[in-house]
Amino acid sequence: MLLVTGEADGNLRRLEELFGAAITLEDGQLRLRAAEADLERLERLVGEMLRRAARGEAVEGPELERLAQAARSDAMAPRRLHDDVVLTCRGKAIRPKTDGQKRFIDAIRAHSITFGLGPAGTGKTFLACALAVAALERREVGRIVLTRPIVEAGESLGFLPGTMMEKVDPYIRPLYDALFDLMDADRATRLIEDGTIEITPLAFMRGRTFNDSFVILDEAQNTTGEQMKMFLTRLGFGSKMVVTGDESQSDSPKGPTGLIGARRHLQAIDDIAFCTLKGSDVVRNSLVARIVAAYENPPEPKEDAR
Repeated sequence: MLLVTGEADGNLRRLEELFGAAITLEDGQLRLRAAEADLERLERLVGEMLRRAARGEAVEGPELERLAQAARSDAMAPRRLHDDVVLTCRGKAIRPKTDGQKRFIDAIRAHSITFGLGPAGTGKTFLACALAVAALERREVGRIVLTRPIVEAGESLGFLPGTMMEKVDPYIRPLYDALFDLMDADRATRLIEDGTIEITPLAFMRGRTFNDSFVILDEAQNTTGEQMKMFLTRLGFGSKMVVTGDESQSDSPKGPTGLIGARRHLQAIDDIAFCTLKGSDVVRNSLVARIVAAYENPPEPKEDAR
């Protein structure tokens, strides 16, 4: 019950604020009082918190805010999301948290190539990496390849100090971060050193073919059409590819991106899936979801009153 109520009943007090409710703990039972419409939503939310607590998982902070927002919008994740364990990492289960994330992982499982499109914070890269690690653990693939395009921002790589890999390391560091969130750091380092996991810039992939591999292209909105075609044609036997990106956030100055071109050319091909995640699928701080929504639906410009 402590996992549900939070420290000093902090979770209960926050839920009372959000739902205009009164919540008390009596004889080990939670009693909820709220308006009829809000009561049903609050019951679903508390039921979900109790199910997670039974697994030893606490719901607090940003995750509590996200679940409350989903419940208030009648978009509470159904039970099928929580029955789908993508990966167990350090005793914690990695699961899809929204319907959009569930559609994304189902598409990856069912197709050889999957495109995950959507704003920052929707879990595209993290879930793709989790599925890749799970496939490696089950020996469904022999290696994982993670890649990103390198888009220079005002400073040429040639003028940066260090070796080529030291120059590009800041660009691909987010892929290391995602991987180390999903695996023991020592084991991940060993797998990188022996080549079982490869993290590399997209430009280094030309001329290669990936068999028995799980290959992830991140930040694909920064690819050119030629780079996207080059990447997709690296697909070998027994492999999966996942391409993630946000069509609205390209840093490339070269016009239409490879991500936009891929959707236009490949949408109708069997065994290729396009899955779009939205602001409602953001699972970071609840403020991120509001920022995404503000950019998706900008306010009308005010007329000059003068």
